[in-house]
Amino acid sequence: MGRSLPAVGSVTAGESRFRQAAWTYLGYGIVYWFTALYLQLAVFPVRGAPLFWFGAGALIAVGVPWLLYRPRRWFERWVLSRRDLTRILAVLVAVRAVYVARLALVGAESMRMPGFGGGVPPSPAGAWPMALVAAVTAAMLARAAWMCEPSAAAARGER
Repeated sequence: MGRSLPAVGSVTAGESRFRQAAWTYLGYGIVYWFTALYLQLAVFPVRGAPLFWFGAGALIAVGVPWLLYRPRRWFERWVLSRRDLTRILAVLVAVRAVYVARLALVGAESMRMPGFGGGVPPSPAGAWPMALVAAVTAAMLARAAWMCEPSAAAARGER
């Protein structure tokens, strides 16, 4: 009746973990990007330089999941392996989760807002969901980064 769909290669457990981490990071990036945009528009005045950082943030929110979703030979050869990138991101996102959770507990320090990359929610009610999103993302990244890979001999069924 019609042409059949082309066969799709099987996805290993390791690949599926990286793909899940990529989708989770995309959600994390979108949530944090919209939060920063809201804070900039509703709390702080918009100036020229923040618009540049919003563009950079959007590029990171889309570019990192693209790098994590499947191996990119040029990236792994010249920059970092996908596993190393995921490990670095897991640590950085976990630190952010702890920092935002601390802000939810004790509140922002006097009238000082963090500088570059700060995007802090203005209330504990907003900080807790942000900390939760960051913690879940860190867990998914760590799961992909520190998973055990079967050796080539084990994959062939040898001992």
